[in-house]
Amino acid sequence: MGHTDNPFGLQMHPMRERLYGELHSRPFQIIPSPARVTHLAVMCSPEESVQQFEHLKELYEHFEVTPPEHDELCYHADFGKLRVRREKHMEFATYTFINTDIEQGGNPFEVTGLTPVPLEWLKNIPGTVISAFHVGIEDARQSHELNLPLVKRFFEGMRLVGSSPQDGDARVWTTFQVHSDGFGRILVYNKQMSDSQLGRLTQRLMEIETYRLMALLSLPVAREINPTLAKMDQKLADITDHLAHSADVDETELLGELTDMASWVEDCRARATFRFSATYAYHDLVIKRLEELREDEVSGHLTVTEFMTRRLTPAVRTCEAISKRLEDLSRRIDRVADMMRTRVELSIQSQNQELLASMDKRSKVQLMMQHTVEGLSVAAISYYTIGLIKYLLEALYNTGVDVNKDLVLGISVPVVIGLVAFITRKIHKHFLELAIDKAEKDKTDK
Repeated sequence: MGHTDNPFGLQMHPMRERLYGELHSRPFQIIPSPARVTHLAVMCSPEESVQQFEHLKELYEHFEVTPPEHDELCYHADFGKLRVRREKHMEFATYTFINTDIEQGGNPFEVTGLTPVPLEWLKNIPGTVISAFHVGIEDARQSHELNLPLVKRFFEGMRLVGSSPQDGDARVWTTFQVHSDGFGRILVYNKQMSDSQLGRLTQRLMEIETYRLMALLSLPVAREINPTLAKMDQKLADITDHLAHSADVDETELLGELTDMASWVEDCRARATFRFSATYAYHDLVIKRLEELREDEVSGHLTVTEFMTRRLTPAVRTCEAISKRLEDLSRRIDRVADMMRTRVELSIQSQNQELLASMDKRSKVQLMMQHTVEGLSVAAISYYTIGLIKYLLEALYNTGVDVNKDLVLGISVPVVIGLVAFITRKIHKHFLELAIDKAEKDKTDK
């Protein structure tokens, strides 16, 4: 809604309508009693979610109703005596089938919410079913509630969990188990509730059953990780003890082991972090829905809240403990690896110092050898130079020049040696200055 769409000319935020709509996107349903409800939670990928929408259109066509054109978070379809609701969640989609074409009495699970649904359509729902159960709703306002032995027979003799939610306005029975038809079962007796109140109660019960199964998805992951995690924990403790009490340590080998351990921990965290986080979120939702039930006890039976807190909460705590141990192990591995790297760096620095000291000694020896070679070079060059002078003097003498060869040759010996030594020293000094200038230039560039 822009500023031209309201009488005050206010500039409205473009997301305002969507934010209002979000609060009403998943309204509670109005369910009459008696009724039969079936709830499915189907885990699906984004591609399968798109396929589910196309598949939902086939159900509209089966009941000769115009299908929707665009997919939404929540769809309500009314096919007369059958109502279908599909909701999209982050990891899964839920289908709720409400069948009101029934009669009071009899087995509440003989006719279900799926009875009017084509079997072939049901089999082809894209995705994997994680939660599937029937809810039998009976009207106890006009008739008496059935006796307990008969109720137990509806649940195939399994141990019952029961309570009186909403301050006794209803009676709920369930087992939280899978029965012979592959579905769970919940039986609700409506004592004083309106259709709207019954719809809210039924929605809470369905969400409790769905979210508790989604919360438990991480438990197998935690159990898979736990044995290896214990071994890794002990292995790291052994490495730390070895470092603390042994001077003979192969740093390279230990660093390789620590790297392998860190890789395993990060792989586990990559696989489990999202699943564990989802578990905490689903568990919080379950606890919130249980609080909203406002249950009263039924003598001799666990309430839904008692059953969940005794069974679900420890499983969630197990996942939380494994997650914390993974984080703790990761931090400890990092600290030990840092300590190992420090030891390696100190060892390398010590080796470098020894190498530099050795190089310094070799440089001094080389310098002494260089001076020796320079002295020998002066003697050699002087010797050959004096030899050339001798040849020159003989040539002059043979041409008739009166020269004292021995005197001139004797005088030339110290002169030649001094001159050669002077020139050699100048050359050495020149190359030394070039080396110093280059070193200073490199230092400045850095």
